This record gives sequence, structure tokens and C-alpha cells, in this order.
Amino acid sequence: MPPEAHRTSRVEALDLLRLAAVFGVLLYHFGFWGPASHGVPQVALPWLAPVAKYGYLGVPAFFVISGFVIAYSAEGRTATGFAIARFSRIYPTFVFCMTLTFIAIAFLGAPHFDTSLKQWLANLFIAAPALGQPYMDTSYWSLVIEVMFYAWIALLIAAGLFPRRIDAIILGGLGITFANKLSVNSPLVEKLFLTDDSGFFAVGLLIYQFYRGRRGRMLYGLLALSIGTAVFQSIQKAVKLAPHTGGVFEAWTVAAICLISIAVIFVATRIRHVPLPPAFVLAAGGLTYPLYLLHMQFGYVLFTHASANPVAMVIAIAIGMTLLAWIVWRYVERPAQRWARDFLSGRASRFGWPLKPSAPVGSGEGA
Repeated sequence: MPPEAHRTSRVEALDLLRLAAVFGVLLYHFGFWGPASHGVPQVALPWLAPVAKYGYLGVPAFFVISGFVIAYSAEGRTATGFAIARFSRIYPTFVFCMTLTFIAIAFLGAPHFDTSLKQWLANLFIAAPALGQPYMDTSYWSLVIEVMFYAWIALLIAAGLFPRRIDAIILGGLGITFANKLSVNSPLVEKLFLTDDSGFFAVGLLIYQFYRGRRGRMLYGLLALSIGTAVFQSIQKAVKLAPHTGGVFEAWTVAAICLISIAVIFVATRIRHVPLPPAFVLAAGGLTYPLYLLHMQFGYVLFTHASANPVAMVIAIAIGMTLLAWIVWRYVERPAQRWARDFLSGRASRFGWPLKPSAPVGSGEGA
């Protein structure tokens, strides 16, 4: 890497993009997915469907951002340090928000929705379907994908391959993706190797390489291959969704949104400062995760008890959920994250597991 490449401050524009992506998902769930999947007319605005149905592409945008952020987060950490940072970041908030949703369903969900203590216990594992129980909120499926991505990165760090062999890792991952898609199409391979989403994570990892100052034909070639894979996967997602939702997705529209999202994320990483109050930008990024966890099922439960104008209810619930997410971020997530990180770091130190590598680690191939 060039000598001027170094860790810089928080990429502020990505915080705003996270918020935009989660509002796209919110639009999808309230304006399209609700009536398509639950048959409860109060939970969404069907007349928004022609636009709202493309809001699901906010999740792949999250995966691109995640690839970038994870590459940033992994720098200067051992596998133990990385795992502690990721666990502290996602799990305490997940348990709290999942429990809030459980309480809402238990007390207000009938007759459309129900839950049980067994479902709550299974969801503590995050991947509840593996224990024979449904997700407390079906949007948790993407969190399982994220956790699997984190697990692969931790394993690769432990093996001394990440980020030094980033090119080989990405080529291998994309190779497995196409080998599976074009041959056996195994569900097990799909889940283990993220073959429905690998292109998005690869794009994020490579944008980070560019952000760090790397240039060269290899980088540009890998980026083009990863973007092409991401577009292919986004269209495939639309094909998979159509039978379940009754929706018809235009392939060119899906591809265009995917490409524009990647371009916007790339540009965002080149913006060093956003002309907004830092506290606002920090809060916008911070509340995104709890808002994603809370908005759908909790929102559907509230809709089933609504008697007001549907548009007014959409606005009221979106504002209410955003405020609740901010409260969770400010008063639950941040202190819980610090406590979990400090507690686990202390335990790791007792066992002699270092959190930082003893020697500098390279940041990429072919620079």
C-alpha cells in the first residue's frame, strides 16, 4: 500500500446511506411485502407497490456497506479482537429489539400474529429456523447472512489470509458462487458460502481497497467481476421473490438500482466530511440497526390495531419507530456494546488471546 494510506476517521456519508437504505426496506415492508405475504390489509399501502416493491434492494446495499465496514473493522485486529467487536456490536441490540417485538406480539398481536416463549428462546440463537422455530421478525434472515460473513472473515483472519490474500479470497468466493449457481444449486452451499449475496460483500471489500489507496488492473478487474456478480444476484433475488409476493420485477430496473446504489456507496467513501452536525450524522448511522430490527413485525402489529387513515398511520409508525430506534441506540445499544466489549476483552486477556496482532499485517495483493 502507498505510504499515505492509513486509517482515517469515520466515513460519515455511509451513516446517511445506511439510513436511506433502511427507509427503502421500510417502504418495501409497509408498501408491498405486507399484503403480499400476510394477507392483512391494514399492514401496508398496496397502491405504493409499483415503487415500494424495489425497496428490498436496500438490503443488498447494506451488504455492500458491510463489506467496506468489516474490512475497516478487521484492520489491526486478531480473529479474537474482530469477533469480540462484531459480537458486541450486534448481539446485545438484537436481543433487546427481538424481545421488544416479542412483547408487542404477545400482548397486541392477536388475532393476526402470535408467538411463544419457545420461539423467543430459539431466536436468541438468531438463526431460529435451525432450531425449528420461525424468526420473531422475518427480516432477521439478513442478519444471519451478516453473521455468516463475519464468521468467514474471523476464520480467514485466524488463518492469516485476510486481508493479505484478499484477491484470492474474492476470486474463490465468486468461483464457488457461479459453480453452485450453474450446477447443483445446493441450498447448503448457498447458506455456507453466501452464494446469493457474495457479490455485494466482495464489492464492499474492494471499495475499501480503493479507499485505502490501492490501484491497478487487478483491482479494477475484480471490482468489475464483483459488480457483475452483484447485479446477477440482485436479479435472481427478484426472480425468487416474485412467486412469493405476486409481484413482477423489471430486470433492467433491478439492475439499474443495484448499479446506482454501488456507485453512490463508492462516491460516499470519497467524501471526507458531510456538512451536517456530527452528532446528527452519528445518530443517523447509529439508529439504523435498531430501526431495521424493530420496524417490520412491530409495525405490522401496530397496523392491525389502527383505525386512522393508512397514510397517517404509515407516517406515524415510521416516526415512532425511528424515535424508538434512537432511544435504543442512545440508551441501550451504546452502553451494552461497551460493557460486552470490555467484559469479553477482559476474558480474552485472561486466556492469553491477543486482540491485536503482534506484527503489522499487510492490506492487500497486487497494489
